Amino acid sequence: MKLSSQSFAQRGPIPAEFAFGRPGDSANPIALSDNRNPHLAWEEAPAGTASFALWCVDPDVPSRGDDVNQTGRSVPSDLPRVEFTHWIVVDLPASVREIAAGSLSQGITARGKPAQPGPGGARQGVNDYTGWFAGDAQMAGIYRGYDGPCPPFNDTITHRYFFRLFALDVARLDLPEDFTAAQALAAMQGHVLDEAAIYGTYRIAPEAR
Repeated sequence: MKLSSQSFAQRGPIPAEFAFGRPGDSANPIALSDNRNPHLAWEEAPAGTASFALWCVDPDVPSRGDDVNQTGRSVPSDLPRVEFTHWIVVDLPASVREIAAGSLSQGITARGKPAQPGPGGARQGVNDYTGWFAGDAQMAGIYRGYDGPCPPFNDTITHRYFFRLFALDVARLDLPEDFTAAQALAAMQGHVLDEAAIYGTYRIAPEAR
C-alpha cells in the first residue's frame, strides 16, 4: 500500500497553511495559522480491505512542559519526547482513496470543531489539543478532527508529523462517539491488513535542528 500527499514532500517541510501555529513576532512568537488539513491519497490496498483508518501523530513533543514556550529558555534536544495525536479518522470506506486539502479543516475553532463526518461517512475522533487546552479558560473544549502542527517556539528540534494509513478487514470499528487515538488503535488490533506512512516536518523556532 502506498500513501502520498500533494501538500508536502515525503520527509520535507509542511507548509504553514496546514499548521495550527506559525512563527509570529517578538511580542507573540506564535501566531495562529490556517489549520487546513493536507491532501492525502493512497493506492494498492490489499484484497479484503473493508475500511481504512488514518492517524496523524507527532512523536517529538516534550515530555515535560517546564521550558515550553518560555521566553529566554529553550526546550533541550535531549529531553525525552512523547506522542501527540493531531488527527484520527476511522471507518473510511474501502472505495475512498483520497482526502482533499482543506476539505475537513479550515481555520481554528476555539473550544474545538463540532463533530464532522469524513468522506463516505467516516468518523473523526478527538485529538490531543483537548488535553493541551484543558486549563485554558478561552480555549478549553473537545477538539475533534484535524488540528495541525504547533511545536514550541523555543524547541531545539524540528518536529516530525507521521500520517499513518491502515487497511482494515472490518467496515466499522466499535468505538464511542468521541473516541481517542488510543481507543481506535486498540479496536484495530487483529484487523490490520496493511499499513503505509509518510511524514513531514515543521518548526516554529528558526534555529531548530
